[in-house]
Amino acid sequence: MTDRPRIPLYRLFKANGEPQIEKTIAACRDKCYRYNALHPNDRGGQRAILQEMFGTLGEGATIMPPFWCDYGYNIHIGKNFYANHNLVVTDGAKVTIGDDVFIAPNCCITTANHAVDPAQRKEGMEVAMPVTIGCNVWLGAGTTVLAGVTIGDNAVIGAGSVVTHDIPANVVAAGVPCRVLRAIGKEDQSRYPLDE
Repeated sequence: MTDRPRIPLYRLFKANGEPQIEKTIAACRDKCYRYNALHPNDRGGQRAILQEMFGTLGEGATIMPPFWCDYGYNIHIGKNFYANHNLVVTDGAKVTIGDDVFIAPNCCITTANHAVDPAQRKEGMEVAMPVTIGCNVWLGAGTTVLAGVTIGDNAVIGAGSVVTHDIPANVVAAGVPCRVLRAIGKEDQSRYPLDE
């Protein structure tokens, strides 16, 4: 697609009111609308729309409707991905999600940050920063991942967290702002009894 708007990373740019950006977002919104209008069990129809919309969609990836994103083509998802209802991804910059990631309901991943200066914000100035989520990560219900964040492999992010900075691999992290609580260890294998 050669008519994609140019969005610089880590720099203020005029986003609101820019015709090419608004046209691109409107086209993606149409795809999201079609996706959300499908029967919730129409996995084939859902996959077809996601493949049309996303940059990369791994095998076995499932996103429960409703789902919304801004551009779509900046989203790259690995295999065996599962997102529950009400995932929102504002993908002005690249969003990379590894294999075997679980996302609980009502989560938001945003690459967008707006100008802090009120005059710049009023002019529609925005900053785009990529988000990377490693493999085998679990985001608890209501988690928000902010622009520029990287979450390491195997991390668990507790429900309701706001991830404002990088989270290393192999930890449980939670809170507002999200912080590391502990390492994931052998004891987690027996945290819950197995059903026999």
